[in-house]
Amino acid sequence: MLLIKNGKVMTMAGATYEHGYVLIKDKKIIEVGEKYTKDQSKITEVIDATDSWVLPGIIEAHCHLGITEARKGFEGDDCNELNHPLTPYLRALDGINVMDSSFHNALSAGITGAMVGPGSSNVVGGQFVFIKTYGRCIDDMVVLEPAAMKIAFGENIKTNYNGKSMLPSTRMTIAAFLREELFKAEQYKEKKERAKKAGDQFDMDFRKECWLPVLNREIPLKAHVHRTDDILTAIRIAKEFNLRMTLDHCTEGHLIVDEIKASGFPAIVGPSLAFRNKIETQNSDFKTVGILHKAGIKIGIMTDHPVTRIHDLCICAGFAAREGLGVEEGLKAITINAAEICNVSDRIGSLEVGKDADIAIFDGNPMEVFTKVRYTIIDGKIVYDSEKPKKE
Repeated sequence: MLLIKNGKVMTMAGATYEHGYVLIKDKKIIEVGEKYTKDQSKITEVIDATDSWVLPGIIEAHCHLGITEARKGFEGDDCNELNHPLTPYLRALDGINVMDSSFHNALSAGITGAMVGPGSSNVVGGQFVFIKTYGRCIDDMVVLEPAAMKIAFGENIKTNYNGKSMLPSTRMTIAAFLREELFKAEQYKEKKERAKKAGDQFDMDFRKECWLPVLNREIPLKAHVHRTDDILTAIRIAKEFNLRMTLDHCTEGHLIVDEIKASGFPAIVGPSLAFRNKIETQNSDFKTVGILHKAGIKIGIMTDHPVTRIHDLCICAGFAAREGLGVEEGLKAITINAAEICNVSDRIGSLEVGKDADIAIFDGNPMEVFTKVRYTIIDGKIVYDSEKPKKE
């Protein structure tokens, strides 16, 4: 068993213990509370978290970790398939290199979970996977797969295909391509269901089977949307087909708060720390998150790594907190809110009995620039210790 004691334990489930403890056994949290006064003879490892903040592991809700590798150039870039606008059958799981040095950067920042997937150069990019950030085999790191279906609108697609002199090169065509793809997927689903009901032979289509979890509302569309018009188009199409969706980036979301609130879709905002180098990011601002939250919209914060480096996630939350979100909601945006939006809150995102023992221990408020991570723990195992050198 592992005991963390004497720390400021912020459960992100409503309770904060100023001199709290977390007890871990068999990869799970078995106790959380104020002051551990029981017999410690059966505890094999103890972390004294005096003067430290103890939180659930930080969650990156949208990134390209291990798909776009650090310092590798084209050879390490598997983020976008640039030669076909509709690739729903691609799986991020097949493109992640866990030997990418950015995984260590994530661990050193207290990040224990990440939603990883394809980029935004296609109308449909493929399937995201939610993984833990420690391991040698990607299959052993999976929490949820598939976790979402990536779709995209706007500038990136227009740029990619206009340069090839092929469709789609306008927003109208992007929307039409997505509608047609969803329409055909619905037809496929209905045909399969009729065949099953009748007991008839049915030939499965690899390029359509991947849509069934989306159409069955088991996983959401993950929509790359910056501008107001793209946000509204995404909402319109998702409503037409009665689908779940997250609004990723949502850069101009503060300009259409009422419409987003009415849609019921959550937003994952960022990367607000990045340079405004595109037309659709001209209105990027850290105030967006606070405005959306105050309107009652569930929000998460992302780095979109490598657009902003993944280990700056907590700092991004800090800027958002400063610009109106507040400290508590800033922490929620990178823990429990992110977990709920990514559909993994049954396992991670808060310090509660029965959840995975994914924990980050900081020497202060993680959203402040001088704060350091002391320990990162995944499945009850210390995977980062600031006092020990990096393990290769």
